[in-house]
Amino acid sequence: MLSSTRELLETAGRHYYAIGAFNVYNLEGVKAVVGAAEASQSPAMLQIHPSALEFGGVGLVALCLEAARAAKVPIAVHLDHSTKAEDIQVALECGMTSVMADGSHLPYEGNLAFTKAMTELAHRQGAIVEAEIGRISGTEDGLTVAEKEAKMTDPDQAVEFVRATKVDALAVTIGNVHGEYKSEPRLDFHRLAKIRKLVHVPLVLHGASGLPAEAINRSVQLGVCKFNVNTEVRQAYMDRLHQGICSGSLKDLVDSMDAAIAAMQAVITEKLELFGSVHKAHLHLSPYAEMLAAIARVAPTSGTGGSHSLGN
Repeated sequence: MLSSTRELLETAGRHYYAIGAFNVYNLEGVKAVVGAAEASQSPAMLQIHPSALEFGGVGLVALCLEAARAAKVPIAVHLDHSTKAEDIQVALECGMTSVMADGSHLPYEGNLAFTKAMTELAHRQGAIVEAEIGRISGTEDGLTVAEKEAKMTDPDQAVEFVRATKVDALAVTIGNVHGEYKSEPRLDFHRLAKIRKLVHVPLVLHGASGLPAEAINRSVQLGVCKFNVNTEVRQAYMDRLHQGICSGSLKDLVDSMDAAIAAMQAVITEKLELFGSVHKAHLHLSPYAEMLAAIARVAPTSGTGGSHSLGN
C-alpha cells in the first residue's frame, strides 16, 4: 500500500528500527524492493534519484506509485538528492509523498534558502521534505564529492537549519560516504548523539552500503530511522547479469530479468534484517495510522511545516 513517508519514519523512530530506502531505476529494481519487503513483512521506500528521473521520466514515477499501491506492505515513494526546483515540482505533481531538497553543494545560506523554499512548496502539496546538512563524500550516480569537499554536520547549525526551514527529516554527515567505503567505516557517534539530542526531526543516514551491523545498530539507537541504499543493490544487478551472460547461463531476456531481481532482492532482504524492520509492517497498519493516512488524503495543507498533512 502506498504510505506516508512521515508515518513510516515516525513509527520506526518510536520502535527503534529504521526504514530501508532503496534507489530504483527500472521494473526489476521496483519488483526486488517490493518483493523483499513483502516476503519480510517489512515497510520500505522506493527512491528515485534525479538521474533516474531524467532517464525514466514520469513513467518511472508512475511505476513506483502503482507498485506501492499494489504492495501488501507499507511502501513510500521518495525523490532522492534533488537539486532542482523543477524536478521537485514534477515529483510532487506526480504524487510522491516525500522529496529530498539537496542544497548541500551550496554555501550554508544558499542551502538554507533553497531548502526553505522547497519545504514550503512541498508542504502546500501535502508532502514532506528531507534535507542535508554537511557534505557526504563518495560517488553515486555520476556525482563525485572529494573527501576534501566533505563536511561533517555541525549539531548547533543543524538546530538553526531545521528551525529556519521547517524541514521534516535531516540527513546527517558523520563519516558516512556514498558508494564504496575504501577503508573501515568510522562514524562519529558522539556527533550523532549530540544532533539527536538537539534536533527533533527524523534523522537519515545516506551511504548504508557497506556499513557493518554494529554501526547500523548503534545509529538506530542514536535516532537514525532511515538508511539509504544504492551501491550494493546496483552491484548485485550488474554482477548477476555479467556472470550469466559470460557463462552462457542467461540467454533469454525474461530469465535475465528474473535473475537480476533475485540477486537484488537477496541484498535488500539482508538490509531489511539489518535495519530491524522485518515483521514490523503491522505497526504501520494500526487504526491510528490508517486514520492519519485518510486525513492526509482529504485535509487541506497549511504549509507551515508543523501541521501540514502527511501525504498520500
